Amino acid sequence: MTSHALGSHALTRNQSLVFHTLEQAGGPLSAYVILDKLRDQGFRAPLQVYRALEKLLEFGLVHRLESLNAFVACSHREEQCCAHGTVAFAICERCGHVQEFHDHTIDHRLEDWTKGRGFKMEKTTIEIRGLCASCSA
Repeated sequence: MTSHALGSHALTRNQSLVFHTLEQAGGPLSAYVILDKLRDQGFRAPLQVYRALEKLLEFGLVHRLESLNAFVACSHREEQCCAHGTVAFAICERCGHVQEFHDHTIDHRLEDWTKGRGFKMEKTTIEIRGLCASCSA
């Protein structure tokens, strides 16, 4: 099994292929679109993609957009805070552009709210749907 290093993570061949497909996509992709793009690389079954995505999610290298049932490469990999804080996305309803962002103020407000109610927060994803600057002009 071949592995490739990405940051502090050693990726398998399949993980590297899936990650680079998402990185090159410029937007969110479903697991089935990833599978179609990687058929020439030997991918034959959705399970191959899902296994790779599972690890990439665990490593914090990709994110799942719940409302789209799709995946994007993390655009803030160099920022340690994103791996453990709130992940937020602005998703354009017209062109499909996705912008990932991170805001410490939101993190702190959510942390205060959950602690005040005795709730143990494990994962927070915020998805804002609307029109990007280009589409709303």
